[in-house]
Amino acid sequence: MHDIAIIGGGPAGLTAAIYAVRYKMKAITISPEYGGKINHAHNVENWPGEKSIVGSELSQKIYDHAKHVKAELADDYVQSIENKTDFFHVTTSKNSFDAKRILFTVGTQKEKLGIPGEEKYFGKGVSYSTAVDGPKYKNMDVIVVGSGDSACTSAVFMSKIAKKVYLMYRSSSLKAEPIWIDQVNTNPKIEILPTIMPKKILGTTKVNHVICSDGRKLDIDGIFIEVGSTPSEFLISELGLETDDSGYIIVDNNQKTNIKNVWAAGDITTNSGKFKQIITSAAEGAVAVSSIYNDAKS
Repeated sequence: MHDIAIIGGGPAGLTAAIYAVRYKMKAITISPEYGGKINHAHNVENWPGEKSIVGSELSQKIYDHAKHVKAELADDYVQSIENKTDFFHVTTSKNSFDAKRILFTVGTQKEKLGIPGEEKYFGKGVSYSTAVDGPKYKNMDVIVVGSGDSACTSAVFMSKIAKKVYLMYRSSSLKAEPIWIDQVNTNPKIEILPTIMPKKILGTTKVNHVICSDGRKLDIDGIFIEVGSTPSEFLISELGLETDDSGYIIVDNNQKTNIKNVWAAGDITTNSGKFKQIITSAAEGAVAVSSIYNDAKS
């Protein structure tokens, strides 16, 4: 019997795993992939103590920290969670575990545009990660779609690789941190196209063109979609967790959900939903474990 089953291996989950060890609680963290979305961040410049670091390197450091303190990490995928009143029975693709309490840190999933050609050309010019696929487009023309931090950092990153970068977004202004907006605005290789969105992706064996909402046809080699993310619905409804209209799990200041003995932390919660940063996810993971520890003592 574990004290905690942590479902998800991003910054919130791994931080929770580290803190669980510090509180001498028997915890298991279950995730098919560790690091979360930061694995796809080409550059992180707002994590204290690291002036600039590749996202995958930062996630590896956090993972190594968890391994160093001997946190129990299972490379597995959760298939179901049964609420047995006094404990939870967690079934994975390889095993099963019992735990007194559950901590959800499953994060969010990348949003799609939902336009013709997006699914057809995924992996053939359509991508949701410049860190993973960006280097393939050296001296080519690409589009980055989105107005937030991820889109702006992706555009700046691609400007060092591609010949030309179009940055297009639905709104009339960028919504990223001012430092990224300045870098986008002053970069001669980035052409900003506000209030314009892709409407159709065309190609042969790979992406060749994009039809835009203003009628223009752009000849491009790749399109990177960074329009945000949505909460993963898997298991949330099964346990009856209360969410807001956008699907984020409602938690209190101690990361407690509406279901007894279930906590949530990270991008999937209402606390972090409006400010999806690595630092806030990690903080929520630590707060959740502290709350679970105090709850167990009472």
